Amino acid sequence: MSIPFRNFHKTLLFGIILTVLFVPQIAFADVFIPKSEYTGYYDYQGIFTVVGNVKNQNDFALIPTITISVIDTDDTKITKEFVHVPIPTMTDIPFKIKFPEIHGANPELLEAEMSYTKTDKERIPIQIIYDKTLITHDDGHVTGKIENIGNYTVYNPKVYAIVHGYEKYILDVAHNIEPIEKIEPGEILDFTIYPDPSVSEPVRFYSCFAPVDTTVIPVTAKKNGGDFDFRYDSGAWYSAAKFDESGTTMTIRGYNSYPLETYANFEFSPISGNEKFSVTLNDEPIEFIQSIDDMGFWHVAFTVEPQSQGILKISGFEKGLPPELPTIPVWVKQNADWWTTQQISDSEFLEGIDFLFEKQILSVPARETVSESQWKIPQWVQNPASWWYEEKITDEQFLNIIENLVQREIIVV
Repeated sequence: MSIPFRNFHKTLLFGIILTVLFVPQIAFADVFIPKSEYTGYYDYQGIFTVVGNVKNQNDFALIPTITISVIDTDDTKITKEFVHVPIPTMTDIPFKIKFPEIHGANPELLEAEMSYTKTDKERIPIQIIYDKTLITHDDGHVTGKIENIGNYTVYNPKVYAIVHGYEKYILDVAHNIEPIEKIEPGEILDFTIYPDPSVSEPVRFYSCFAPVDTTVIPVTAKKNGGDFDFRYDSGAWYSAAKFDESGTTMTIRGYNSYPLETYANFEFSPISGNEKFSVTLNDEPIEFIQSIDDMGFWHVAFTVEPQSQGILKISGFEKGLPPELPTIPVWVKQNADWWTTQQISDSEFLEGIDFLFEKQILSVPARETVSESQWKIPQWVQNPASWWYEEKITDEQFLNIIENLVQREIIVV
């Protein structure tokens, strides 16, 4: 049994937000969802699904917050807001969101509303190979190849694309179902994308191929009188998350409508840090892997059988709600102490600093990444690192010092 995401290196919700700009969709053409690339339909499982494509034509990267409203046949209005993945400059990235609450024959999809925050996000160094290997097959699925043209490994990439028909301009937004755990520099890998099985109109072509590395779906469920926020990444879809009265067991409905085995990876904030989870599907135990990532979040990962559905039950949560996690992982702060006391090398300490840049906890405009062999840090930086570990200066003050030194190229990482 192969479980993906042993090295789950994604983060969506962590970063330092510098400026918040609220942008009406119609008034500005720099970030928008084209009307021709925005639609709703009932999927294979009868769930109303909204798909669209966000175009960022700014000279900076951004994280959109999208608000979508649907009016059901009985005039009930259902509104959902979600945070999209970071979108680099001059890039399109599609999205898909489910509305299981909608049941009418002719629901009305209202125009999307959007705001965004600026962020630091370079395009991931993955490109689609546009040659004879990119084939749209008679049954509507597409196969092709991607290449890592950069100088670093990309973990858990996905390829999104818009599915077009003959009569309807957009039929679906789809992505590769089989996981890609990582792609090394210069490596070429295959991918396969299937539209939702509900698509009955012949597929004409695929467009807006978008390789991404941060495709996690945020979910909120009520738990012990408050909101419990978590995320998942999967080729399957999950909805209607609900905790029991004790707050220790969560149920969520899931389904995989595709003819391929896929995966699911749930990310939870720790409450005590001693949680031990168990997982069942339709009350039958399933194999899974529980792990903890560099940011201190729990992950529960397992495979999902082709064309399967059912009620997933995850038990083992502690009662109550998670405490607020620190912006900087504890291990990075511990590294500061070890470095100042000469227990680890310069490069080992800088690995933690590089991690903060990767997770967008630190950001410097136009920073050029260099190979690890070129990293450098003067020894006098041990003073502020020691002050930080001893809590003589705050996290924010330490981050400001490091950002300033990297921007002035006193520290190179």
